[in-house]
Amino acid sequence: MSMSRRTRKLLTTSAAALILSVAGAGLTAPANAAPTSTPSAVREARAAAFNASGVWTVYQSNATVRVDLRQDGSGNLYGSTSSGNTVGTVQEGSVTGNDIYFVVQWNHGPKGRYTGSLGPDRRLSGTTYDMNNPSSQATWRSDRTF
Repeated sequence: MSMSRRTRKLLTTSAAALILSVAGAGLTAPANAAPTSTPSAVREARAAAFNASGVWTVYQSNATVRVDLRQDGSGNLYGSTSSGNTVGTVQEGSVTGNDIYFVVQWNHGPKGRYTGSLGPDRRLSGTTYDMNNPSSQATWRSDRTF
């Protein structure tokens, strides 16, 4: 049984359309792949951009605080603080990208939440407030660069 010329042309055209549609799908794959690469880009942006470990001073608008921090590979912070005869323990904290936060439980009662970011001068600065008395607030900056 022989195919007619018209049937062969139709099959050839259909095959060519199928090949182009498959190739076209392949050509659009990189554009479709871009969103799947976004989560890793977001993860990279969220990774710690600096290491806050060490002993350094926070100059607050109402006090001077010595911090002694350790930072793990995930950016989590651990450590202690002191201001005069008052001492505190870092209950939680982390570095994410250029941002830092940590919560200090002071031995005399207040619980301070410090938030800040790394500036162009490579110093940290931000605000703090007493979580038990949120109207008690101060600004702060680090003595050293990171």
